[in-house]
Amino acid sequence: MEGDGSQTTSGSPNDSQHDQGKMFIGGLSWQTSPDSLRDYFSKFGEIRECMVMRDPTTKRSRGFGFITFADAASVDKVLAHPHHELDSKMEANSRKTQSRASS
Repeated sequence: MEGDGSQTTSGSPNDSQHDQGKMFIGGLSWQTSPDSLRDYFSKFGEIRECMVMRDPTTKRSRGFGFITFADAASVDKVLAHPHHELDSKMEANSRKTQSRASS
């Protein structure tokens, strides 16, 4: 097992479309939960999936997570704001994830 919070995906044709709305969110506070992450980023658009990666042994946040928006345009809305503050910590490490599928 890779660790708590990892997921597997099927090779369906919708995966590349799904990935377009996916973002890496780094620099999270240890207190940030999936709920607080979702609450903050939901103002940019509908969220399909939200996770905070946790250490499999300690269950403590690893300081990063992923958000998948229903619409890829929401990612651009997040990136248009260079700084985000969540749980009293400044977060400036948001970026699009790279699609693993080649066209």
